Amino acid sequence: MAKVNGKGKNPRTKAGLEVTPKVADALATEAERGYDLSRAKRQRVGRPSLGGRGASPRVSFRATPELYRAAQRRAEEEGHSMSDLAREAVARYIDS
Repeated sequence: MAKVNGKGKNPRTKAGLEVTPKVADALATEAERGYDLSRAKRQRVGRPSLGGRGASPRVSFRATPELYRAAQRRAEEEGHSMSDLAREAVARYIDS
């Protein structure tokens, strides 16, 4: 068994499959045959859409250091992320 980082364990795939020598040989054989990409499943990466479908637009703005620190404190106190805090603030502003 090949040692990985000196620990003597087989590496794992992103999905958690242990890559034993037998698995590595099977993957190599499959790669040598070639892949039919028309059968591949498309996987979306990143965070899920906030609107349910499609990409969520990203909003970015600059703030003073004081405003940024105050927003960080408030988000932490309320158990929210900075993004949650900003979305709520913009929504309240738009609704007013």
